Amino acid sequence: MNIKYIQRTRDYYRAQGFKHDYSWADNRVIPFSRPKKPLNEARLTIITTAVVEPDIPKPVRSAQSYSLTALPDHLDTAELSWDKTTTHTHDRESYFPIRALTSKVEDGSLGSLAPRFHFVPTEYSQRHTLTQDAPLIKTHCQEDSVDLAILIPI
Repeated sequence: MNIKYIQRTRDYYRAQGFKHDYSWADNRVIPFSRPKKPLNEARLTIITTAVVEPDIPKPVRSAQSYSLTALPDHLDTAELSWDKTTTHTHDRESYFPIRALTSKVEDGSLGSLAPRFHFVPTEYSQRHTLTQDAPLIKTHCQEDSVDLAILIPI
């Protein structure tokens, strides 16, 4: 089966009333670098597109992104666009591997986990992501002395 994803996306946005087609991200400069510390000395955080449930207190948030110090029991993935027919998100470790990372800290192969984790729901506005969510998370990572971030989209 050949799915024309870009055309489907254009059709979707037109059906929503948008006047312009979605503009795909085109990052010519990749903002990644080699870690400055060995993994066993590094502090790591997780950034995911899973959504924090609405009744969870949000100590720090922008319009949509969240940074939490306590991990909620459940993350909401129902509203996100992903293939719910052939996969599921019943196992939180599959998209938020906190137990696996904690075991790496305990066995000494990872330095530490940051005190905050970050949740950025899927946002179809590159401008919003670049001007609001990313700078907020960058600030929190700098405040928490984060060396590495794992980005886990759903």
